[in-house]
Amino acid sequence: MRYRRIAGTDIDVSEVGFGVWTVAAGWWGAFSDDEAAALMQEALDLGITFFDTAETYGNGRGETVLAHAFPGAARDRIVIGAKFGYDWQHRPADRQAGHQEARHCWDPPFLEGALRGSLDRLGTDRIDHWQLHNPRMDALQRDDLWTFLDKVQREGHVRSVGVALGPAIGWREEGEFAMAQRTIHSVQMIYNALELDPGRALLDAARASGTSLLVRVPHSSGMLEGRYTADTVFPENDHRRHRPRAWLLNGVKKIEQLRFLTEDGATLGQKALRYVLRDPLVASALPNIYNREQLVEFAAASDVADVTDAQAATIEALHDSNYGLPVEQEAGLNPETRRRQAAAAAKGAASR
Repeated sequence: MRYRRIAGTDIDVSEVGFGVWTVAAGWWGAFSDDEAAALMQEALDLGITFFDTAETYGNGRGETVLAHAFPGAARDRIVIGAKFGYDWQHRPADRQAGHQEARHCWDPPFLEGALRGSLDRLGTDRIDHWQLHNPRMDALQRDDLWTFLDKVQREGHVRSVGVALGPAIGWREEGEFAMAQRTIHSVQMIYNALELDPGRALLDAARASGTSLLVRVPHSSGMLEGRYTADTVFPENDHRRHRPRAWLLNGVKKIEQLRFLTEDGATLGQKALRYVLRDPLVASALPNIYNREQLVEFAAASDVADVTDAQAATIEALHDSNYGLPVEQEAGLNPETRRRQAAAAAKGAASR
């Protein structure tokens, strides 16, 4: 395993991290506390030291299960990334069902309580990397929020601060503003070979500001693991079962065009991680890990060859042509992606 430092800190994280959401929230299958802990403990044995969670994952379970996996002195062997900002304990009745977003609250007294709650559930006296969870511009513009974050860092309860963008792909404006106008150490974003935007713009902003990046969904919800076929059926308790069938069918067609990445014997899942880790600004990638086979494969991604510049250029060209598929078949494309694909299509038409 290789390790990278979060910019402006003394915190080193494994370049392949562990997203605790997968084993805590029930959207990737059911895990008992002991099953989740065993998977995370093996991850540490394989060199993974960065565990990213949030108070909202499983209504606090994402934090308690991490404490269950690494009690006492074992906590000092890991780096904890946590998130805050949702008033998830007072979710309105009309938002109880499903994976619907709770109300944000950025008032310092509320956040003081949220921090105490997270520390208690995590069984620790400090959070290594505390991130605003899916903030909109109103939060980023609140001076009292940032004064509070300065205070808790001085007190030692929080070692560093970041912004985790979402919930859906997007939020370019928020990421660029946070890096340019606020003192943060990282931005967490969606970025992978099938979803390059707005990640490319955020990489540019990170270069200008010297901010680290954390990448979530580096396998595009498992598509870039290369295991799906047109006949794949997801379990009832797997959130991907509820996606449009076009997501699966188009994704499989795209993946076949990326098989060239595996000619050196590495798996597609490993190369997908190496692709997002090409830029040294990316401190860690957080794959969705939900079984031991994946864990071993992804942890070994540190040992495979990097994606070359030529291979990366091919990935970008494929992406910007939508892998040769009609754009109208794609739902929910990021506006920046649509713009790039339209430009690529126009260039192709002009050359014919």
